Amino acid sequence: MAATTRLSQRLGSLTRRSPREGALHGSSRLEDFVVITGYSGAGKSTAMQVFEDAGYFCVDNLPPEMIGGLVELFMHEGSKVERAAVVSDVRGGEYFEALQAVLRGLDEGAINHRVLFLHADEQTLLDRYQETRRRHPLAPEGSVAQGIAAERALLDPLQVHAEATIDSTGLKASTLRRKIAENFLPRQQATKLAVTFQSFGFKHGPPRDADLSFDVRFLPNPHWEPELRPLTGKDARVAEYVGRQGALLEFYERLHGLLDFLLPQYLAEGKAHLAVAVGCTGGRHRSVVIAEDLGARYRERQDIFVDVLHRDIEKQAPGS
Repeated sequence: MAATTRLSQRLGSLTRRSPREGALHGSSRLEDFVVITGYSGAGKSTAMQVFEDAGYFCVDNLPPEMIGGLVELFMHEGSKVERAAVVSDVRGGEYFEALQAVLRGLDEGAINHRVLFLHADEQTLLDRYQETRRRHPLAPEGSVAQGIAAERALLDPLQVHAEATIDSTGLKASTLRRKIAENFLPRQQATKLAVTFQSFGFKHGPPRDADLSFDVRFLPNPHWEPELRPLTGKDARVAEYVGRQGALLEFYERLHGLLDFLLPQYLAEGKAHLAVAVGCTGGRHRSVVIAEDLGARYRERQDIFVDVLHRDIEKQAPGS
């Protein structure tokens, strides 16, 4: 509580001083101050890169008690820093416990700031530590699981301060970067919308980053035809089989109308990327046919970029 009071008093005094007193809120160029925190292995380094690329002044692994001093420097006359981001996490050791008090101080000091909190499920964090072969900062002599448990006790109280909480479970770095940018960076009118049509199999789990998702398991399934089973939806014979009963054509009539309406709406709203997922059982036949057809149709438009991905096309079903 004492740390909160001291910080809020210092920052509050900066916002109340006049230009002749030297440190001025009115003449400060600081427009945005972002505090990045969260679980070790949840993507804080990726988040820092997003802000660096956007021109933010960035500091990694900053002990919480130094945040107030840094903000004071930014608030003084003569500072040219307009946007800044800092990462503060458990690597700060015993000092990290002061972060909650520091965030309250920023709230009370009327400083334009936002908090980004990153987390992931325990298995994802364990996998990432296994891939990098690093020790957890809270359990250098113990297991990673012990470190994650200790970290959870420190981090849970901080989420109430977060402007945005992002779950990075299952997300590729590129997808996480896009989510952070969409939540925190200023929106600008996009000249083109990047649209990804992705096929997937429900048996392998739905994609985590889809903006729109369509289930096409109502269509005829080539998997049950022995001569078609080894093929994929890129084969004309599979496409013909999927469309043989007429339901595919009726589906396209409705889907095209929906997408034709939505795409310009998303573009006008400033969205840079739209992920459209199409799912069937295994992700090799029906969903691939439709993703390929949608890609071919919308590549003709001049206001969007089109990419087609097939997440599960190489995954063979048992007995194939």
